[in-house]
Amino acid sequence: MQYGHFDDVAREYVITRPDTPRPWSNYLGSTEYGAIVTNHAGGYSFYKSGATGRFLRMRFNSIPLDQPGRLFYLRDKESKDFWSAAWQPVGKPLDEYQSTCRHGTAYTIIESRYAGIATESTYFVPLSQTFEYWRLRVTNTTDRRRRLSVFTYCEFANLWTTSQDLVNLQYSQFINKATLERGILGVTGNPNYDFDGKDLTGCNRTWMALTGAPLAGVESTRERFLGTYGGYAAPEVVVHGRCSGFLGEGDNIVGGLQADLVLKPGETRELIVLLGLGTVKSHGRKTVAKFADPVRCEAEFAKLKAAWHAPLENLQVETPDADFDHMVNVWNSYNALITYAWSRSASLVYNGERDGLGFRDTVQDILGATALLKEGVKDRLELMLTGQLANGGAIPVIKPFLHRPGHEAPPPDEEYRSDDCLWFFNAVPAYVAETGDVAFYEKVLPYADHGEASVFKHLRRALEFNLERTGRNGLPCGLSADWNDCIKLGYHGESVFVAFQVRLGLGVYAEIAERLGKPDEAAWAFAERDRLDAAIQKVCWDGKWFIWAIGQDGTVYGTKNFKEGQVYMNTQVWAVISGAATRDQAKQALLSMKQKCATPYGITLCAPPFVKADPEIMKATLFNTGIKENAGIFSHTQSWAVIAEAMRGNGDQAYAYYQAFMPSAYNRRAEVRQVEPYVHCQTTYSKFNVNEGASRVPWLSGTASWSCYSATHWILGIRPEIDGLRIDPCIPKAWKGFKMTRVFRGRKLDIEVRNPKGRCKGVASLFVDGVPVPGDLVPLENLGDGSRIVAVLG
Repeated sequence: MQYGHFDDVAREYVITRPDTPRPWSNYLGSTEYGAIVTNHAGGYSFYKSGATGRFLRMRFNSIPLDQPGRLFYLRDKESKDFWSAAWQPVGKPLDEYQSTCRHGTAYTIIESRYAGIATESTYFVPLSQTFEYWRLRVTNTTDRRRRLSVFTYCEFANLWTTSQDLVNLQYSQFINKATLERGILGVTGNPNYDFDGKDLTGCNRTWMALTGAPLAGVESTRERFLGTYGGYAAPEVVVHGRCSGFLGEGDNIVGGLQADLVLKPGETRELIVLLGLGTVKSHGRKTVAKFADPVRCEAEFAKLKAAWHAPLENLQVETPDADFDHMVNVWNSYNALITYAWSRSASLVYNGERDGLGFRDTVQDILGATALLKEGVKDRLELMLTGQLANGGAIPVIKPFLHRPGHEAPPPDEEYRSDDCLWFFNAVPAYVAETGDVAFYEKVLPYADHGEASVFKHLRRALEFNLERTGRNGLPCGLSADWNDCIKLGYHGESVFVAFQVRLGLGVYAEIAERLGKPDEAAWAFAERDRLDAAIQKVCWDGKWFIWAIGQDGTVYGTKNFKEGQVYMNTQVWAVISGAATRDQAKQALLSMKQKCATPYGITLCAPPFVKADPEIMKATLFNTGIKENAGIFSHTQSWAVIAEAMRGNGDQAYAYYQAFMPSAYNRRAEVRQVEPYVHCQTTYSKFNVNEGASRVPWLSGTASWSCYSATHWILGIRPEIDGLRIDPCIPKAWKGFKMTRVFRGRKLDIEVRNPKGRCKGVASLFVDGVPVPGDLVPLENLGDGSRIVAVLG
């Protein structure tokens, strides 16, 4: 079943059928002033933190998932009929109500047609501002005059701290106060606390204004607007068509503003709502005076779109698969940028409880943003490097607004995770290759707790952290967790996955050392890798696949004799990615994974699922079978299988794995996946569950970054290197080729790959501006702005 389509020219996903399986969401604003909005105008807003700065209320895990939000209600004064500018929450019959929602890059436009009235509501946060626009255009499409009332509605948090707003009601319901000053609604939490108008963090003050028509009424408390026994579908104020003008002191303050319109046939009227932070006096009046004009609103909207479209222009493709293009050109890139910005802090699922940047998540998120933002990721990368401790481990969560490098307390020893800093060996070289900033390796940055070192030495400490914590078999310890938080091996249990990460890191470190003219450092890394290789070959190969892990008590997990979780996806693919597997082992390990774990919807993290395993060790047992770590399809890991197959030249298999979890591939059967068909998710139910194919936790996951990276760097195979651009595609045999425009080191390049012989991999000839280039690496000195690269597979 199809609910919408991709409009790549406008860079929008267009929902044409509003009864989506779940509310489908989008993001507004920035990490300063952020917001979630859905195709039903649901969602919430927050300042810096979804946990301690949420000023529009959200009650999670309710039905529907997204209400209340930013609502417009319309009421016909003559018929007394009423509806909402989005299909929900009133929910008129769909044979009478038409709706289109356009989710774009940091904006959403919802159009409706009902009873001869057309509306268009646009939501966005202007660049570098601490307020949001709701613009409503109302058009009379009939041949008679129409008298309408328009009501706004949102719920303000009593306190911006979520736990206080939703839980501590004996306190938070008695501190809010509504005021009306020169037609602007003011909402004050803790009204007697001083506020100087400068620092908005935790100020608990908001304002709201309606312009474009005289303010006809105000309703400022929830129970008066909705009715004590009412609801969002039929609010009492809207049913009766009038506001009381009551200004609340306590209870629940809402933004209920009324405007009355008289529309001639064919006439359009425009209302603009501005909602922002601070008081009416400190921010509201000035903002309304400066930004309420429709011309200014349109100009801010144009600036916003231009700013978000600019990074997308850095990489555009044209391939035989339109669904692939939808993702690479717009939605995977946009998804990666949003995830890079918000980490796992705010969505319809994440309620901000982390209140910061998860260390290993954020380092991986940098990988997907680098090609789009280029030098723009440097500050974030430095932030995460300063979250590394002098012992080489990391603080689990970095709070940018509180982080004090050199003065942070390390976590207790038993809370260290073994994989945190190993992701630097993916992210840091990617940044240097994209920008050419080799000097970055020599930049001195502080550790989180004490001391400082060059980035190069930060990388060595990351390796030493794991090499100094090895088990009885010479493999790195899993500590409190490796990537998989659901396996508890004991602090000294050994992680095969981390062993492969360390192996990759040692190889990367050696290459960097050689580049920097440090042969002794390279020799150290190669020697350590040789020792690790010997340990891997001695204990990790089980004949047809690589084992999962070795417990502190000596139990070997993931062998042919292990009835549950027998084959673990991560170790098979990382054995290949790291280069630890021999040629024969790589072939057999990936075959075993395909036979045991591959499904039409993606590869299960392991198989068979856990049922009887000790939950103190295999915490995946706590999940139902076929979801998340218990033999579910963990979307984050899917790209690793794509990369492993691409490294081996298996373009058809790599692409089949990619299509299995690619959201756009489900656009015509969206009822299966249920969540948004334009963004990635965290997990999908596998064949071991009755919900097979249904996906959960959309938007914010490591999937966004890795899928962006695997598509562009490994399937399309256009990989930046310090000395130039590697052209090494691994595509399906059926593809006749593809085209790409890519900005690399300030040069816009036109790239064409031709595949006349139906090959997956292997560049037979390469030309730059008509001049042949040997091999598949285009040296930087051969590239100019506007250069045309043609590669022929053969």
